[in-house]
Amino acid sequence: MPASQARRTARHAIDDFTRHLADRGFASSTRRIRKHFLDEFLHHAQQAAGVVDIAAGELMDGARAEAWLCDAAAGKTRTRNALRGPEATAYPNSMRVRVDSYNAFAEFLGLPGRLDSQPPARGYFLTPADTERLLHDLTVRRPVHANATTLLRTAALAALVAETGRNVPELARLHVSALHLEGDARVELADGSCPLGGAAVRILGRWLDARAAIISELEGSDPGYLWIPTKPGRPRGGREPVKPGLSPAAVRTLHAAHRTHVSQVLGAPLRPGAFRAPGPSRSRPSAGS
Repeated sequence: MPASQARRTARHAIDDFTRHLADRGFASSTRRIRKHFLDEFLHHAQQAAGVVDIAAGELMDGARAEAWLCDAAAGKTRTRNALRGPEATAYPNSMRVRVDSYNAFAEFLGLPGRLDSQPPARGYFLTPADTERLLHDLTVRRPVHANATTLLRTAALAALVAETGRNVPELARLHVSALHLEGDARVELADGSCPLGGAAVRILGRWLDARAAIISELEGSDPGYLWIPTKPGRPRGGREPVKPGLSPAAVRTLHAAHRTHVSQVLGAPLRPGAFRAPGPSRSRPSAGS
């Protein structure tokens, strides 16, 4: 992209950048997050300069970027409440994504300046109370344009990540028969069983009800997969769209839903592993049970 693009208004340049990402096949969640943080940057610069329009090249001034990141890190650019309160500092990974968004936009504009990108934060976990609150929000708060059933599946999977300490690829292979939600609630894993708390049982029960409604539309028996697509697949070769439930949901589908819905509800991207409580909680199943 020629540097002349930098002379356009920042608003138009951000829109062009978003379309550029779509043309290159970037996921919708990536495009949305990039645009969200660049819009935040633009709004911050407009307020600081007291202007309505600003050129893209002027926006990408290093001093403006540092001022934006400083205020963002302190939580001053937040437009919605966070789990830790309205005055909480920004999540480490949300700052990393801000820097990555800035650098990607600078590359698109053909500008040389880059900010130092930090590696993903390691060892960051939600507290048990924050985990429970976020899981509750995922089940009751429906963002605009969000699919309620997909949101419920995301919450149920996140609950199992938190309870078992396992990652999404491991849990993606589970069948409904692995869940025991009555009495001594537990989930059967490859190396033993793991107990389930009351909140997880309630969320998983709601997902099983939603899943049963999807499966009822199929012709034939229940295939048994715990995680199934919530919408029909894309029509291919002129054939009818594949009904959801005939095959398990792909790991990439589960990850994409997590990224999208957690970012919408929480206001920041958060990896599935952050739901796990560190230390000896329920992360290790009982091999003999």
